[in-house]
Amino acid sequence: MGLSVWQILIIAVVAILLFGRGRISDLMGDVAKGIKSFKKGMAEDDDEDTKSVNKTIDHQASDTVSPKQTEDQSKTAG
Repeated sequence: MGLSVWQILIIAVVAILLFGRGRISDLMGDVAKGIKSFKKGMAEDDDEDTKSVNKTIDHQASDTVSPKQTEDQSKTAG
């Protein structure tokens, strides 16, 4: 038992009568600003995550032993 077109129309008219056109448009503008702010925050969060991953990869690369170092260690040990 879904909502028919008439029921949705009646709900819309009641909402306009209660809140007025100005308040509803202000509310929609605030919702749009909230969505934009959320998207901007998510984009900044992704940038920070990417930077931290790159730092971790660089750190791990500097901690690894190169084949040349391994050869030098085996020559000095033997």
